[in-house]
This record gives sequence, C-alpha cells and structure tokens, in this order.
Amino acid sequence: MPVDHPPTPGSVIWVLAHPRPESLNGHLFRAGVEALSRDHDVATSDLYSLGFDPAFGLADLGELADRPGNLAELAGQAHLRGDIPAQVRAEHAKLAAAELLVLQFPLWWYGPPAILKGWLDRVLTDGFAYDDELDPELGLPRRYGDGGLTRRKALIIVTAGEDERTLGPRGVSGDLDSLLFPLTHGALWYVGIETLDLHAIYDADALLPDDVARERERLLDRLKRIESEPSRPYRRLRDGDYPSDLRALRPDLLPGRTDLGIHRR
Repeated sequence: MPVDHPPTPGSVIWVLAHPRPESLNGHLFRAGVEALSRDHDVATSDLYSLGFDPAFGLADLGELADRPGNLAELAGQAHLRGDIPAQVRAEHAKLAAAELLVLQFPLWWYGPPAILKGWLDRVLTDGFAYDDELDPELGLPRRYGDGGLTRRKALIIVTAGEDERTLGPRGVSGDLDSLLFPLTHGALWYVGIETLDLHAIYDADALLPDDVARERERLLDRLKRIESEPSRPYRRLRDGDYPSDLRALRPDLLPGRTDLGIHRR
C-alpha cells in the first residue's frame, strides 16, 4: 500500500509555471499567496525561479539507474530508499504537508507548460503518491479517488490567450475542461486529489489594467471561500463503477454516452 500522507490543516502549496515574474501570472501569484498567507501556512514552488528540472531521468532512479525494469517502479523503490534528487524530496515534503494544492500556469499548445508536466512526472512518484498493491478488501489498486494523497483538494488557475467561446463546449480549440482532463482526472484524481472547478482567465494577452485589477479581485474573492467549495464529483474506482474485468464504465451507467462527463457521479 502507498504510505498515506495526512495533510496539515490549513497548509497550502502553490505551484507556479510561468517564466516571467512581471507577467499577469506573476501578479496573480503574488496576490494570491499574500492573501492565503494571512490565514494559512503557504509553501510556494515557482518552478522557473527554482530552476526545476522537468526531465525525468536516471538521477530519479538513484543507485538503481542501471537496473532493468519499469522506470516508474524503480523510481518508487529509489524513493523508498531515500535515494532521490533533493529537488524532488523538497516537493514531496511540501505536497505531503499541504491540504490545498494550487497549480497555476498559462495554456501552451492546449496543455500545461513542459516544466509543470515534468513536475508531475517527477513528484507524483510511485510509493509516494500511489503504488500497484491491491486493496485487500476490494482487490483493486488504490487509484482514482484513493491512494497516497487523499484528503487534498486542488485549484487549477489557467490563463489562456483565446476567448471563452473558442475554448467552450463547441469551440474550435476544444472545451477547456476536456483539454485539462488528463490533469484533473488522469493525474490528480488518480492519486486521490480532488479538483475544484477550473479558475480560467480568458483573453489573457489582451487584458488592460482595469481588466487585470478585475481578475485579481475575482481570484481573491474565490480564495476567501475556497475551503467551502465542493470538489468535482468524479467516480471512485473503489465504488464499483469500473469492473476490473471491463476496465471501463459499467454498460448500464449512462449507456450510449462516450463523453468525458460520464466519469462524474
């Protein structure tokens, strides 16, 4: 079983993935961290300022780098041996302590920047965030609503250069919720982290000073009530909606539908 990491009530880790401190993202990052810090313990990971290496590599395997086998499993063994890079250990410590994870980034090529994808690759480590051992009662792996990082919520703040219609349900660029499903469901929910509704800033490249002030206040207003927000009701693997012999949603649930919304209760 993965080790459970009970969060410290009120603790936050805010991860920023933008290279310019004076950008809109940088402005919102500083304002948000300052606001949350009044009532919470807030740790930050400004990935570009930290020089975070996004490339999962042999260093993540420690002394097991030359051993054949599955890379994720070897990284998990290295983690359990305490033989992982200091950068990753530091992020593990922040994430293990946090009750709320904030991921903030610009939408680049319809997904997060590579540095944030690399943060996920290296920090959501086997043996820390999940593992392949089965729940003894259900015979299922502890994934999708279970795992090492349950009891946490995530707020995703994303800036986009396109408008809400272009990134809407019928938009030419695809629905923003669907574009980020690999993050909200495939990464965070996989390890047990519940996600809140996206906090999206559209037309970010064209915002005037008054617009920036409005977006700042909109974010700060949301942060004031963040603790009472309901999370997205994704289906849990352990509830039996995905029989192990099918590896897909039960045929009797929402028959005929194939959209991503079927994975919500």
